[in-house]
Amino acid sequence: MAEKVESTEYIKNKYDVLRAKTSQIILEALERTEEYSAIGSEFKLTLDQIYQFIVEPPQKEFGDHAFGTFSLAKNLKKAPPVLAQSIGKKLNEILLQKKTDGVFANDYCQVHILGPYINFKYTLATLGNEILNPILSSHFFKQPIYLKSPKSMVEYSQPNTHKELHVGHMRNMCLGDAIIRLMKSAGIEVISSTFPGDVGTHVAKCLWYLKFHNQESIPAKNKGEWIGRIYSKAHNKLEDEVGTPQESINREQLTLILKQLEQKQGEYFELWKETREWSIALMKEIYQWAGVGFDYWYWESDVDSDSVKLVKKYLAEGKLIESQGAIGLDFTEQGLGFCMLLKSDGTGLYATKDLELARRKFQEHKIEKSIYVVDVRQALHFKQVFKALETLGFKQAKDCYHLQYNFVELPDGAMSSRKGNIVPLVNLIQQMENKIKTDYLDRYISEWSTEDIQSTAEVVAKGAIKYGMLKQDPAKKIVFDMSEWLKLDGESGPFIQYSFARINSLLVKLSKDVFGNELDLLKSVSFSKVIPDWTQLEDKAEKELIQILLHYHHQVMLSVENYKPSTFCSYMYDVAKRFNYFYHECPIASIENLEKKKARLALALVVGLVLKNGLSLLGIPVPARM
Repeated sequence: MAEKVESTEYIKNKYDVLRAKTSQIILEALERTEEYSAIGSEFKLTLDQIYQFIVEPPQKEFGDHAFGTFSLAKNLKKAPPVLAQSIGKKLNEILLQKKTDGVFANDYCQVHILGPYINFKYTLATLGNEILNPILSSHFFKQPIYLKSPKSMVEYSQPNTHKELHVGHMRNMCLGDAIIRLMKSAGIEVISSTFPGDVGTHVAKCLWYLKFHNQESIPAKNKGEWIGRIYSKAHNKLEDEVGTPQESINREQLTLILKQLEQKQGEYFELWKETREWSIALMKEIYQWAGVGFDYWYWESDVDSDSVKLVKKYLAEGKLIESQGAIGLDFTEQGLGFCMLLKSDGTGLYATKDLELARRKFQEHKIEKSIYVVDVRQALHFKQVFKALETLGFKQAKDCYHLQYNFVELPDGAMSSRKGNIVPLVNLIQQMENKIKTDYLDRYISEWSTEDIQSTAEVVAKGAIKYGMLKQDPAKKIVFDMSEWLKLDGESGPFIQYSFARINSLLVKLSKDVFGNELDLLKSVSFSKVIPDWTQLEDKAEKELIQILLHYHHQVMLSVENYKPSTFCSYMYDVAKRFNYFYHECPIASIENLEKKKARLALALVVGLVLKNGLSLLGIPVPARM
């Protein structure tokens, strides 16, 4: 028998009220068909299964939701189109009965059968009550998508100290931050963390150059950027001296530095502590600009010694092997090679530290899933680490997931901190803001204050950079192009921000005359008193705009399940495009019919709320005006 669930209880626990209500009607129709009644209980669908099978219609003009009959038809040994017709007949009977009995105050929807799909076209009254009004009251954005989900930790943005942060680092930062925001919006308990690299050969190189070759004075400001440039100089000098008598001297000096850092004493250790703070200050400056924060900061230097002790413990227990003086695990048969955990000199590696870090994450925070946002070059590393955890008896190994992403390149090729051919993040932000002022905002110098121009430039720069980093599928490369990312007439963050600013300006200008009080999307939280007659919206452009708003939560869900903010970026772009088409086709200020004017302005207000809340899930702020 199909499950029986109290109607109100089932609906209140679902993020998509219309999808939930429609699921119940479909189940009721199924139970009235002879074909469905005749099959065994193991083939019958639950409400949740029906809920998941409801999709956006392949042809949107025929419906707002669609239920495909493919899997059910297979179990019933029926052709999907024939089954769709049979279920559709029962659906129409139920809808008519519910209307006659007064269950629906108005027509709920129309049912259209198109091949194997049963399409549901909701009435404006239904859409107004279930979608548009909840958006105006802000309840719509507080509805959790997942009521049961694993407590997760997302580790992202793992920059190295003593290196300069560049545009490539922004992809990791934006991706991790957006995933966390989307997960929290969906009702998932999630902890954010970062794991910067503050020890290792790159640090030794930097300190070596400062000690033996630096001729520059330490600047009073911007020390983090300066120390990053010192690293590039150090690397290039060491490369130049390979094969010369100086090479062996350099190697001895670097070894001495690394030993002092490991022993946590000596002049190099003191220099490390001082210069490390310069890099940390730069990181925090960038994070503050980007609106990014972490619940926990892990450091390589903090897990270094404990990770070595952990590996030695496993070695003593006979769980590891020795190969040419190195300690680790042989995964050759699994195609993963030898996973080295201790070098012949007894020091650890990244894999060593990740074993200890995994232990800390699960034990200290009681998480149920650990997500690592790290670029695709580390794919083998994480396969080895997760396999090592499994082999060593770490039961949560199966709950570790490497979220890979591809590189950010300049138009002329890849970037490298070592070679110094990068676009530093600080420079990128300054260049972006200056270009925004020159191209768009200088025309307002006589009207806006200097502070307003600067704050707007900052907001638009964040929109351009973050959307540019997020709109691409994580698996694909990004070619950074400032001009493309700043366009107001294409798929860009500023285009969506401009759409929001246009809506807010319209609202501020007309709201008092239309609604009787002044409204501002940047000040008001709830607009529940602005409830128009939604049935006034009969134009094609109006209906298409409402239709796309219906799928907001579903797009959040898809983005979370696939760890792809790019899915939600595309949705936000589509909403903005649909609004601009509506704005062009359906005049608001000039229309004389007051009820229609109220409905159109309220619809624009609804879209503004969706854009504002949706962009916030991508970490993108909205401007007061543009």
